[in-house]
Amino acid sequence: MFTGIVEELGEVVAVADLPDAARVTIAGPLVTSDAKHGDSIAVNGVCLTVVDVEGGAFTADVMRETLTRSSLAKVAEGDKVNLERAAAVGQRLGGHIVQGHVDGTGTVLAREKAEHWEVVHIGLPPKLARYVVEKGSITVDGVSLTVVSVDEGSFTVSLIPTTLELTTLGRRTPGDHVNLEVDVLAKYVERLALPHLRPDSEEAR
Repeated sequence: MFTGIVEELGEVVAVADLPDAARVTIAGPLVTSDAKHGDSIAVNGVCLTVVDVEGGAFTADVMRETLTRSSLAKVAEGDKVNLERAAAVGQRLGGHIVQGHVDGTGTVLAREKAEHWEVVHIGLPPKLARYVVEKGSITVDGVSLTVVSVDEGSFTVSLIPTTLELTTLGRRTPGDHVNLEVDVLAKYVERLALPHLRPDSEEAR
């Protein structure tokens, strides 16, 4: 479990292709300071399991399902990535509940600079649109953000200087793909309510 508050901007130092998978090594002195085999670290919002830790870097395996659903399929040596360790019980929940289970990818459509912040427009896959609401929470590349506005095909978020400086979102340009995780509570509510919304179901009678 994560909070969507990025702790460190890491760097991919190696990518090895495996059958139906990939093994990535990422430098991150802060997140590896107390990391050990089996720990979870979110990389651009994707929960990965630490396989090895050495010299301020960790190695993790990325399965085909993750490569299919996320932008990690295109990650390359030298890329910057957002890193966050799993939340510890009892700490403050600064963002929102983030599982690190990416639902899909969106595309940066446009950026609008203001004096003290920047508005980013992101294309939204149709299958995820119903879970995104104005002033609701969404995770973009592992960053917990508040939705400013939303329509059928896109949504906007406002980024403060700290987010622009300390995460990959300050470097994304139109056309770039970003990982999206919608609010898990919305998915559970839909799942529980759906039988009651079907006119032919016993629950609806």
